[in-house]
Amino acid sequence: MEGTHTMPETITPAVPPTPPVPLSALLAREDLALRQIAGPSDPAIVIHWAHTSEMADPYPYLLGGELLLTAGVHVPEAAGSDGGAPGHGGSPARAKSRAGEDSRPGDYFDGYVSRIVAAGGAALGFGLAPVHDTVPRALVAACDHHGLPLLEVPPQTTFSGVARAVWQLMAQARLAELRRVTEAQQSLAAAASRPDPVPSVLRQLAQRLTGHVVLYGPDGTEVAAAGREPAQGVRGALAELSGVVRPAGRTAPRATSATDTVGDTHLAVYALGAGEGFVLGVATPRRDPGDHTIASVAAVLLSLLTGEHHSGAGAARSSALVRLLLGSPPEQVAPLLGTGKWLVVHARPEAQSPDAVTASALGAALGSPLVDLGQDVVRVLVPGGRVPEPQAGWTLGVSAAVEAPEWPAADGQAGRALARARATRTPLIRHGARPGLGDLVPRADAEAHAGALLAPLAGRPELTETLRNWLSLHGSWDRTAVALEVHRNTVRQRIARCAALLDTDLDDPDVRMELWFALRQS
Repeated sequence: MEGTHTMPETITPAVPPTPPVPLSALLAREDLALRQIAGPSDPAIVIHWAHTSEMADPYPYLLGGELLLTAGVHVPEAAGSDGGAPGHGGSPARAKSRAGEDSRPGDYFDGYVSRIVAAGGAALGFGLAPVHDTVPRALVAACDHHGLPLLEVPPQTTFSGVARAVWQLMAQARLAELRRVTEAQQSLAAAASRPDPVPSVLRQLAQRLTGHVVLYGPDGTEVAAAGREPAQGVRGALAELSGVVRPAGRTAPRATSATDTVGDTHLAVYALGAGEGFVLGVATPRRDPGDHTIASVAAVLLSLLTGEHHSGAGAARSSALVRLLLGSPPEQVAPLLGTGKWLVVHARPEAQSPDAVTASALGAALGSPLVDLGQDVVRVLVPGGRVPEPQAGWTLGVSAAVEAPEWPAADGQAGRALARARATRTPLIRHGARPGLGDLVPRADAEAHAGALLAPLAGRPELTETLRNWLSLHGSWDRTAVALEVHRNTVRQRIARCAALLDTDLDDPDVRMELWFALRQS
């Protein structure tokens, strides 16, 4: 292997870098009429930008990958006279510069070209106007000797025109690469939603990168693979490279990704999740600018899939659901989800109806993956050890902490707390925050008294809920209507019906207190 490069940054899909421009694409532009007269004509040669300089030694000002453009102003008269008479308009400063330093044209151009190559220049463009009528033969020989492509720029082609053409080609390449990355992201997301998500994502990634991909387990073995079979030795090198990003024991990996090269094959590995030990390996015959972005998207999707599988949380939740559906009581199912008491949280967004993404984000913020997405309300089952806090953009109702058999009762508490929170425009209301009157009376006696007092309302849940909300909101018709999402006249009609069935005066504070006590027990 030719040197491993590790990248400690977190895997985050990003916009791919701007692709370089093949030199052949620039030469194919008929409007420029460029002609290569020396150096290799390898189609793999690319340029990253165009730069103009008349410095005799441009080395300090080059970053690498440039098409360096020059009109030969810096060339001494003695060095530039070997390929034909200099053109009109030669600069006296140019004629004197370094005139005494190079007695032979080849010496000057050899040093000039070697410095460009040492700086990483990709190609040299020599303009035929206004200083030189032809390209010096010694420059051609030096470019052939050092392997630097030399382009002849005709008089009618300006350097700014060449630079603009490079920019246009780069913009076109960038647009094409962005389109390729976008299509790959969409296909990977679709693959992750299939019945066999992990193999589907791997197959799609291998197709998009035209290579071989492997998912390694925490112990380093191949869990799944897809794509064309790699060259001999690549599979072992990729497995060895995966160890660079695999965490040792419980420690976090030294890097989230690493790259290497074996012959003509490019290798890359990505640590999945937050240290579970799964690794994605990729081997491709070439490495395009957008490949890292595409592989990072696949790594994020596989992190979600393998993280769920490896932690066992997903399997436990699935088992709990199946057991509930098959008739197991909640107290037998609860240990699969954790120990201790539980809170039920009802949440409603302030702006629009919730969707799966916002519901999952809310669950993550509350510290629980147990989320139920309803039409207007999100319900979250939260471990009792956590203390839900107000969430921006949401109104929350929180139940008391209960054991599993009391989950249904806690669900009702959270719903009523949410109704009060919405009616009072409070971000979060908790049920039973302080001990009340009910704590002073034995529960059985309190429930018996409540059942007898509220018996006339039995079988009329809409009346019971209206009375409960109306009393909790101090007899406000408008706020009760908001909490129940009905018209205020409907609230008035229901309260009047409650008074008639209960045969009592609801304006009496003692009656209200006794009814509120009874409703708290139901």
